[in-house]
Amino acid sequence: MKNCRLLLFDLDGTLLRSDKTISKRTLHVLQQCRQKGILIGVSTSRGRQNALGFIEELQPDILITSGGALAEYQGESLYRAEFTGEETKALIAAARRICGADCEITVDTIDRHYWNYKIDPKKQDVSWGDSVYTDFENFEQYALKICVEIPDDEHAKRLQEHLTDCDCARFSDGFWYKFTKKSVTKERAIAEVCGVLGIEKEEIAAFGDDYADSGMLAFCGCGIAMGNAVPEIKEIADRVIGSNDEDGIAAYLEQTYL
Repeated sequence: MKNCRLLLFDLDGTLLRSDKTISKRTLHVLQQCRQKGILIGVSTSRGRQNALGFIEELQPDILITSGGALAEYQGESLYRAEFTGEETKALIAAARRICGADCEITVDTIDRHYWNYKIDPKKQDVSWGDSVYTDFENFEQYALKICVEIPDDEHAKRLQEHLTDCDCARFSDGFWYKFTKKSVTKERAIAEVCGVLGIEKEEIAAFGDDYADSGMLAFCGCGIAMGNAVPEIKEIADRVIGSNDEDGIAAYLEQTYL
C-alpha cells in the first residue's frame, strides 16, 4: 500500500506493548512516516481522558476514542455522538436489572472516566489514570460510551436484545461489553474524518487486535492484524504482522514505507 495517507492504530494490544508503553523504535519509525507526509492516528475504545496519557509522546494528528463516539483532528472535534443524560440513566438501570444490581460499570463522558469497581482498578493497573469512583445512583450525564461486565452469556444476550438502539461489542480480555449509540463504531468515525479531511478510505492502513477492530480493518484500504490478535481479526485482515511486544508495527512500517 504505497499511496497511504493515514496510519491508524488501536491502542491496547496494538500500538501499546503489554507494559502499556509505545516502544522507542515504534515512535521513531512513526516520526519518520510523519516526515514523509503520512498522518498518524489512534482509534481506541478507551475514553479520551484515559487515552491521552499513553500517547503524549506520539501526539497523533487524529484521535478517535470511546469506540468511535468522539473523533478529533489536531485537538479539534470533528464528530461526537453521545447518550443523553436520560438515556445514560436508563441504560445503567437496565444493566442492573438484567445483569445484577452489583454489576460493574464504567462510563466515558467528554472529560471523565467513571467506574464503580469493587476493587480500585488503579491499584491493579496504574494506566487507568484519573478515573472517578461513583455508585451511579442518580447518575445522569451525557455519555460517549458505557461498559458493563457481564460474566453470564445469557444476561449479556438479554441486555443486548433490550438495548436495540445501541451498538455492542465484547472485549476479548474478560467479560466486558461496550455500548455506544447505534450508529457509533470506529469505522463510522473514520468515515466522518475522511469526509472532513478529504482522505479516501483506500488511503488508510489500520492496525488492530480485538473484536471491536473488525469493522475498522474491513473498512480501511489495508487492514492489518497484530500477531497477538484474536483469530477472528486475523481471518478478516489483509495481513498479519508481528505481535505488539515484538515491534510488529515498526518492522512492518520500515519494510513498507521507509
